[in-house]
Amino acid sequence: MADFKLADLAKMFDHSLLQPNLTDADLEKGCQLAREYQVASVCIKPYGVAKAAEWLKGSGVLVGTVIGFPHGGHLTKIKVAEAEAAMADGAVELDMVVNIGKVLSKEYVFVRDDIAAVVETAHRNGAKVKVIFENSFLQDEHKIELCKICGELQVDWVKTSTGYGESGATDHDLALMRKHSPAHVQVKAAGGVRTYERVLAVRALGVTRVGATATKAILDECRQKMGE
Repeated sequence: MADFKLADLAKMFDHSLLQPNLTDADLEKGCQLAREYQVASVCIKPYGVAKAAEWLKGSGVLVGTVIGFPHGGHLTKIKVAEAEAAMADGAVELDMVVNIGKVLSKEYVFVRDDIAAVVETAHRNGAKVKVIFENSFLQDEHKIELCKICGELQVDWVKTSTGYGESGATDHDLALMRKHSPAHVQVKAAGGVRTYERVLAVRALGVTRVGATATKAILDECRQKMGE
């Protein structure tokens, strides 16, 4: 017998509404789905944050968005401005992409300062931060160093990928990120989590959040398998 219920699994989901071809009607429909399934949050395109906050008011579903998305190459001051604008519109969770080129160059002082600026702004305003590594571009040494930096900066989650990179959340990367992150930093899996079995597998590796576009199909399968 599982030691969790469907509602517990639903609260692992950040329903992703980031695809470039989504219309405003699609975004509203996605927020309605998030409300119906009582997921943890929506992660919506930045311009949609204010509307999402309206659509989800009183639902218990949090509003999140992306910062420096999808490649992380924005100026730090632009990432901070994005964060401030998003929070002003009602976002309480921010998924920030690291500067991937600087990580690969091992310019970790720059990387740390870039992350720190967004985290400080977010935490000062009561929002949480998920730092996206985009692991498909990185070696394990880069991932380990990022986990260390994120731990020191009190980041709320480390996240595998944008969902738009060459690969998503692998068992290897999830285990590595959990191992090298302190207990106060959670792990989010993004990319490739599309079935009930995969949700259980990443949960067993210590994942507390999952980014997904196929939220409805996955949770419908969860409901069927769990008999709820």
